[in-house]
Amino acid sequence: MSKEATVRARLEPHLKADTEKLLHQLGLTASQAISIFYSQILLRRGLPFEVALPNAKTKAVFKSTDKGHHLVRAKNAEDMYRKLGI
Repeated sequence: MSKEATVRARLEPHLKADTEKLLHQLGLTASQAISIFYSQILLRRGLPFEVALPNAKTKAVFKSTDKGHHLVRAKNAEDMYRKLGI
């Protein structure tokens, strides 16, 4: 099947560059990532992730952590799991 359709989108330059850098590390081009995204929309008959506005509790947590409050810092993954009780 030939790929002849074009998708155009305007993005912030840093978002495009940072995302394409990550995609390169994954061995994917932007076109391949967009094809995967579109395929998942078809398979799931909707977006492949939840799209929702944060509730009041989540907003409060965002505000608190943005200010640096109530953060738990870990030295590494093992320390993080220990602090989480896992």
